[in-house]
Amino acid sequence: MSDLTKSLESLSPKKRALLEVLRKEQRADRCKQSILPRPNTETLPLSFAQQRLWFLAESQPDSATYNVAAAFRLQGSLDVDALKRVFSEIGRRHEVLRTIFAVKNGEPVQVIDSAQQMVLQVVDLENLPEDARESEALRLASQDAITSFDLSKGPLIRAALFKLSAEQHVLHLTLHHIVCDAWSMGVLFGEMAELYGAFSLHQSSPLPELPIQYADYAAWQREELSREVLQGQLAYWKEKLRNPPALLNLPTDRVRPAIQNFRGEKQTCVLPASFASRLKTFAERHSVTPFVLMLAAFQSLLYRESSQRDIIVGSPV
Repeated sequence: MSDLTKSLESLSPKKRALLEVLRKEQRADRCKQSILPRPNTETLPLSFAQQRLWFLAESQPDSATYNVAAAFRLQGSLDVDALKRVFSEIGRRHEVLRTIFAVKNGEPVQVIDSAQQMVLQVVDLENLPEDARESEALRLASQDAITSFDLSKGPLIRAALFKLSAEQHVLHLTLHHIVCDAWSMGVLFGEMAELYGAFSLHQSSPLPELPIQYADYAAWQREELSREVLQGQLAYWKEKLRNPPALLNLPTDRVRPAIQNFRGEKQTCVLPASFASRLKTFAERHSVTPFVLMLAAFQSLLYRESSQRDIIVGSPV
């Protein structure tokens, strides 16, 4: 246990509450500068999150590790032309979906392609036997999900609509993590639903224009953290993460491989809606996201199984 941790644990509840108020005020002070639309420029900086993903992609150019895929079953009559218009509008609204990543003077930069169009590929599987259509759609979607992207060329989103019958379709999307995350995917799906509802009725888009784009945030973040704030944060985390443990002593059933790889399996479970709601409420009460709450629970599990207090967990951000 570090001296800082001991000092914090020795504080009274009132002093801890006061410390939390001061910390929130400090965070608010750092965020007072509003994010503004950037001047039009040909090349733009990457956000720090994008830079990490770019570096990883460069080190594994043929890997699909950072692909993000999602599929939806669409039942009932589908207006394919309206759906195509949805993707065209989504691409127009979100510059990040028309962005490629080039290298200029040895540094990665964002380049927004104003002419790039989001295209929905329609694959008609009705010529196959009825009992083979769904498995073929699954095969094609799975293949697309593991096909790598070229960050320097784009587009970094692929969309395919598999037609099983007049009333049955499967919509599949694959994006690179450098242009999306779980939160933005939720925003994307919500906008798609709203746009389809309007376009299928031959109405105009109900969505307001976006005041800023992701590249505006990236430029703002670079400017904010180019000040003394960045050096202070780096110094803090370098000290915090000094002399990390080499391995976590978990009671595994087999020996760790000499070289780490990304092959693995996953175990899926469904949480009741009431439990998920309680998690969300608990997270809001403590001013954290559900992700941070679940990460804390996972790390607590690792502590219970390893009895080690210093635990390092990596996650894509």
